[in-house]
Amino acid sequence: MTETNLYKGYKGRALEVLKHFRAEVWSEVKITTTKGEYTGIILPRSQADDPLHIVLKLRSGYNIGIAAGSVTAVEIQGRKEAHYKIPEKEFPYDPKKPRVKLLGTGGTIASRLDYRTGEVIPAFSPGELYGSVPELADICNLETEKLFGVFSENMGPEQYIGTAQAIGREIEKGVHGIVIGHGTDTMHHTAAILSFMVQNSPIPIVMVGSQRSSDRPSSDAALNLMHSVKTAAESDIAEVMVCMFGPTSDIYGLLHRGTRVRKMHSSYRSTFRTIGDIPIAMVSRDKITPLRQDYKRRRNDKNVVINTAFEEKVSIVYYYPNMKPDIIDSLIDNGYRGIVIAGTGLGHVNKPLYPALKRAQDRKIAVYMTVQTLWGYVQMYVYDTGRDMMELGVIPGANMLPEVAYVKLAWVLGQTNDLDEVMKMMLTPIAGETTEREPSNGYLIFQGGVPEVEEFISKYRK
Repeated sequence: MTETNLYKGYKGRALEVLKHFRAEVWSEVKITTTKGEYTGIILPRSQADDPLHIVLKLRSGYNIGIAAGSVTAVEIQGRKEAHYKIPEKEFPYDPKKPRVKLLGTGGTIASRLDYRTGEVIPAFSPGELYGSVPELADICNLETEKLFGVFSENMGPEQYIGTAQAIGREIEKGVHGIVIGHGTDTMHHTAAILSFMVQNSPIPIVMVGSQRSSDRPSSDAALNLMHSVKTAAESDIAEVMVCMFGPTSDIYGLLHRGTRVRKMHSSYRSTFRTIGDIPIAMVSRDKITPLRQDYKRRRNDKNVVINTAFEEKVSIVYYYPNMKPDIIDSLIDNGYRGIVIAGTGLGHVNKPLYPALKRAQDRKIAVYMTVQTLWGYVQMYVYDTGRDMMELGVIPGANMLPEVAYVKLAWVLGQTNDLDEVMKMMLTPIAGETTEREPSNGYLIFQGGVPEVEEFISKYRK
């Protein structure tokens, strides 16, 4: 075996240390360092990784990086090479179970990490998914189709339109429910635009992702997939939803309305929250429990409206103190037709922006105000600042989330240039994107460290 294969991906100081102790990739070892001892398997590295660390998979299943310069001894205890082929079994067909279609856009909801390359190997065929999550066969007859293979930050109009059209085709074919595998970072954007592009759906449309990869013991991938497939197969909620962990534990998942949901933490498994409202339902492996009753119900027909209009010349601007008008001016000069502002407080920006806003008004550019607080409503009648901006053509967007207002404005401007019609469409709720009021329990933030919150949390912490 060549040295390249013995020390796959290692270079520099890390390679020197491994060669000194004759510790090859896939060796089970006990590594002694200046900071302590670690036992596990030496993993390969990709060619792009740094030359200063040795990667070890601990017996707990987690990976750590060990600074090569800190290693004082390596005891080789054996060898255990990983295999990357996804276990595949024929997905059993049961005529009594409903048909569910899983559409893939590139998320890693069911996958394995190839440590040799650093790439994710997707598990996507029905057989692969059955091999990875056999519980799915207890729920439905699963069919899959890969629409795209992109990271979620690369989702855009082409993918939105393609996904909406695929949903329409599957509804016409009579599937019982649809699951969309998606990367978590922009899943709330896609959930919002699909809520406008796909209207009056007779079946559940469930978006799902995973915060932690499938090779980690704490991965949420399998349970999220089970929860989303159960929702698509059995729920009577015929809306676009996001299905992810409720608490950070694996007690249950939550079903969030596609226009009221947002990713709120970079790494927590319970990252998705319903903002300014409450989720539609809880879902576990055993049951689906509605938390409200105002959702659209499943129907036994194929009537759905697919409207894939989208104007790409729309922008969202996050206001900050001392913002200069050239930001708005550049959008005007580059032909943008719509601007969403995430303003401070009740929906404010500074006075130096007023001339740029007047230019936008004169150019008949649609400008809508949202609040960067996320919770709460735009209230531009309260202070002179707000009233001045309304005279400059800025329209308050009620309690639409900034990202939702952005995709809705793009969708609306894809259909009409008439600013009066644009305003009518923007301010008329279509999929719960604005609400008449926030429920009393629609804003709950448990601030750690506060005595009464700590006492409350301690009663439920496991």
